[in-house]
Amino acid sequence: MSKPYEASIRNIAEEPWQQFPDHFGGALSKALVHPDTVGSRQLDYRISTYAPMAYVAKHQHKVQEQVYHVLEGEGLMEIGDEKRVVRQHDVVFLPPGVPHSIQNSGLGNLTFIVVTTPVKDA
Repeated sequence: MSKPYEASIRNIAEEPWQQFPDHFGGALSKALVHPDTVGSRQLDYRISTYAPMAYVAKHQHKVQEQVYHVLEGEGLMEIGDEKRVVRQHDVVFLPPGVPHSIQNSGLGNLTFIVVTTPVKDA
């Protein structure tokens, strides 16, 4: 159920950690700006922390664009058939239709922001 569509200020501690579908091994996220948390219509903004070996299954979006901004740790980002190490301060842009996944291949937690727009694929 969506929240009212209005301005809001929230603290990150107010949102519980969740393991969304197709996320495995301790791939946890907080949906900070999302239809279910603040009533957003065009934006999904999450902070995620993946334990070592945690990952999201390879997938693609029909119309959504995504940005991943790595805050700490390191992992492997798979884009199409290419795998690249990502670490602090790396920013990844994914246009619609590009298969991708991210996994924590490092020794500590991998923490990143994910911004998706629009909220849902058409």
